[in-house]
Amino acid sequence: MSTIKIATFNVENLFERPIVFNFKDHSIGDEILENVDKLRKLLKETNYTDNRKAKILSLYKDLKKYIIIREDRGKLFKKRGWAVIGVKADGSGDWDGSIEYKKASFSDIARENTAKVIKSVNADIACVIEADNRIALKRFDTHLLNSKYKYEMLIDGNDQRGIDVGLISKYVFGKIQTHIYDKKSNKTVFSRDCLEVEVKITDTKSIHLLINHFKSKGYDIDGTSATKRKRQANRVKEILQNYDLQNDLVVVAGDLNDTPNSDPLKPLLSMTDMHDVLFLEHGNDMSKRWTYHYNNFEQIDYILISTALKNHFISAGIERRGMYNLKKLTTDSNGTIPIEEQFDTVTHWTNQASDHGAVWAKFDI
Repeated sequence: MSTIKIATFNVENLFERPIVFNFKDHSIGDEILENVDKLRKLLKETNYTDNRKAKILSLYKDLKKYIIIREDRGKLFKKRGWAVIGVKADGSGDWDGSIEYKKASFSDIARENTAKVIKSVNADIACVIEADNRIALKRFDTHLLNSKYKYEMLIDGNDQRGIDVGLISKYVFGKIQTHIYDKKSNKTVFSRDCLEVEVKITDTKSIHLLINHFKSKGYDIDGTSATKRKRQANRVKEILQNYDLQNDLVVVAGDLNDTPNSDPLKPLLSMTDMHDVLFLEHGNDMSKRWTYHYNNFEQIDYILISTALKNHFISAGIERRGMYNLKKLTTDSNGTIPIEEQFDTVTHWTNQASDHGAVWAKFDI
């Protein structure tokens, strides 16, 4: 038998993070994203009336610090030199293009703090949430993790902002399945993906991982985020029916964007043969299970394991030292949360590793 460690970590799209995500106050970013959505809907209109043209121009001018509009065929805008002075197209049929998010620059310290968390966790298999692309994962491993992981996988998902779920592993991959095309009532189920990867830990034994990033509670224009998370939880539950959970080593991991007692996650968390490793380690003591703090200390990041894998469970934990203001946050809890300190290299929210803790679990397999 050998010991294997599995982890999941939301790295906050560190590698090429859009500027719109780069606000300490999340509500500012949410408002910008709502305006981008309004602009995107206007640009899909077949008839740009004078009123619509005025709204398109106004929204673009408000958003141009955060976005680029690519004009691949035809022209959307009237320009004087480089300056946009009006809307030239009379409808969506006059041009083709797309909205792209401008990227923020990150300090070497922020990248190093992310690497420090991953090194500290020292997982053999690490699920990475909010990664940009497979090559970015490879470069991060090569330059900051000293080529710790031989294999990496990421498939572009459904999020138009380019935040995806991926995997870095010391072990080779077997079967890989994306679920970006899954639909329910003609609606796309997964906001990003449920990336299903077989990791071959020996010639005869595999761990099957379903890596997820459920719909966020923020940026919820139409008030449907809870419904979407529940739809995603139900779909993951359906996918799990393809396994014999009492005999197959199966993991559901990632940022599920809701708490253990929430209604949206109930279909998944109430499954008889799937087990939360943080519950196995800490029971119902939420003061030790929190992975994220915005207004409250909450667990929204998970490693769920099949009964077969539970039989090999040793321990689990959370690496929070990459979070900014960790000592102040925990001290201000007035004793309800054990006091912790961040890495001394985390000196500002802009250079924190993430506002999420990294969840890990160890097994004897």
